[in-house]
Order: sequence, then C-alpha cells, then structure tokens
Amino acid sequence: MPRMLDVSEDVRAEIGDAEADRLLVGDNTPGSYDCTSCRTPGDSEQERTSTVLFVGDETAVLAFAHATCIPSQVVQVAEEQLQGAVRSITGNEAEHPEYPEGLSPESPEGLSPEQAVLGITSGLVLIDDELHPALVVEPTGAIARPGTDGSRGDEFLQLLLEQGFHPVHRMDQMPAVLHGWSILLAMGQLHAVLQPGTGGGAPVAWWQAHAPLQVTEGWRTAANKSQTVLVFAAPAGAIGQQPREDLLRDALDRAAAGGLLVAAAMPLAGT
Repeated sequence: MPRMLDVSEDVRAEIGDAEADRLLVGDNTPGSYDCTSCRTPGDSEQERTSTVLFVGDETAVLAFAHATCIPSQVVQVAEEQLQGAVRSITGNEAEHPEYPEGLSPESPEGLSPEQAVLGITSGLVLIDDELHPALVVEPTGAIARPGTDGSRGDEFLQLLLEQGFHPVHRMDQMPAVLHGWSILLAMGQLHAVLQPGTGGGAPVAWWQAHAPLQVTEGWRTAANKSQTVLVFAAPAGAIGQQPREDLLRDALDRAAAGGLLVAAAMPLAGT
C-alpha cells in the first residue's frame, strides 16, 4: 500500500530517485515508526509522514517523523553522534543521549565508559535592567579531552574556551557573540545548539534534543525580540537543578565568582 510519505527534493537528491520512488510506493518504509522529533509512534499508512535524512561525514541514516512535527529535510550531524545512533538502533549498545561533538565522557582506566549527558536549563537572566533569554549547560559528569583517559580531570570548560566561549567572573555584563554558532528554535520549541561545520560546511548539532524542549512564553518572547540567546556553561555539579529562576541566578553568581562559568551569546535561528 502506498505510504502517506513526503520526500523533499533535498532528501531525494541525497538518496537518489530510485530509492525515493521505492519509499513512496511503500518499499523499505515501515508502516509504524517512532517520530524522530517528538518520539511518539506514527503510522505512514494513516498520517502524513516526513522522511528525514541525518548525514554525517561518512554515515547517513534515514528516519521518519510526523509531518506535523517537522518537514522532510536533510540534517547535518556530527559523525560521532550518528555512529552512536546507529549502534543504538542495531542493539550494539544501550540507547542513551548523545554527547556533543568534540567532547567525550570521562573513562578512567579500568572502568567501563559511561556517557556524559549535557543537561540544559532555560531561563531569563537580568543584565543591565533587561531580561535576556538564557540557556544553562551542565554535564552530568566530568568531560575528558577526546583520546585521553580522563586522568587530567574535567576539561569541559577548557574545551569550551578553545571553541570561543569566554570566562564569566560577574553576571553584570553581556557575553560576547560566538560567531558561527546559533540556537535552533522551531515552532516555539528548543531543538539544538548548532556549531560551525568542519571546513566551512553546514552547521552541525553541538547539542541536540531527543525531543523538542518546551520553553516559557516569556523566554520565547524575549528571544524573538533580541534574536539572541545567552549560553552559560559550567562543569558538573556547579549549578545543579534549580526549581526557580532566582535560585538559578544565585547558582550562576556563585559559579562565576568561583571561576567555574563560561558564556557566549548566540543568534536565534527559527521562531
């Protein structure tokens, strides 16, 4: 039975006309699927479905999504993230959130590696009597430099400084803009933090939500007004889970005073 499938021109160009036509007539297309955007079940025989092609440096994975969630498109992602997703799909490792490109979880010798996951909290921060939309990034564990065994300790902040983030000692100044990076907001939900691709290529996801994250109306309004989001980052344990924005601000102030905070301003992509 033909599927209610959308295949964009970009996806068709990547997979070829023959494969695209096979998908459209129902070959190689699962009737049911888990939406790659909202992670809830979908059925390509009953509802419009988008084909989404995730492309890394060497690997490509075709996924499906509700057409009401995202349109059919090609998404550039880090090869490391894509390989992790492939291993999860094929059962070679337990499914877990990806870690950002260029960072790897600490794996001391003699211990099995554990995946460090980036936690992201959205909130409004007051600078110069104006509320600014902000994201606070904090890993669940220590981050080691790729190719090392973690014996040098947590290098999360140092790796971010090398990518253009700046130290924050006081929360009364706007962070500098980090060119080439951006915050992807779609349909009022947070999807990803994007960084420049290698060799001037298309942006890739530094962090990507497994399911779009809801933000408050106030946060979205402030972001649409300024078209800029402030991104603060701290090592594991420096901020913690704060239930209110005033407590989050107090934690940011403490991290800044202790030299445990870096930040950058990033333009908003989407609405």
